[in-house]
Amino acid sequence: MEMTEPEFRATGVRIERWPRSLTRAGQVLIKDGRLALLTSYGRVIDSAPLRAVRAGKPWFAGDDSTVATLNGHRYRLTMGQRSSRIRDGRALAGHFLEAVQGPRH
Repeated sequence: MEMTEPEFRATGVRIERWPRSLTRAGQVLIKDGRLALLTSYGRVIDSAPLRAVRAGKPWFAGDDSTVATLNGHRYRLTMGQRSSRIRDGRALAGHFLEAVQGPRH
C-alpha cells in the first residue's frame, strides 16, 4: 500500500465550533480527497470528502482564520497559533482555502 503525502497539513490550529473551542492546538489535514479536523492527540473531531466541504473567509474573521462546514457543522479554523509570526497564519489560511476550493475549478 503506497503512502501518499497530504495535500495540506497544518498543526497548532485553534478549532472552534460555535460557541466553544474544541482545541487550541489541533490539526487540519487534507489527504486522499478528504478533509479531517483532528485534536492535538490525533483524535478525529470531524471528517468529510473534500467535495462535500464548504470553506471561505467571512468578513468577521481575521487574516489567519477561515470557516469550514463539514457534515452540517460549521467550524472556525484559526491557523498559526503556535507561530509568533502573524504572516504564517495568514499564509496557512490562504493555502487551506486553495486546497479546498482548487479542485472544483
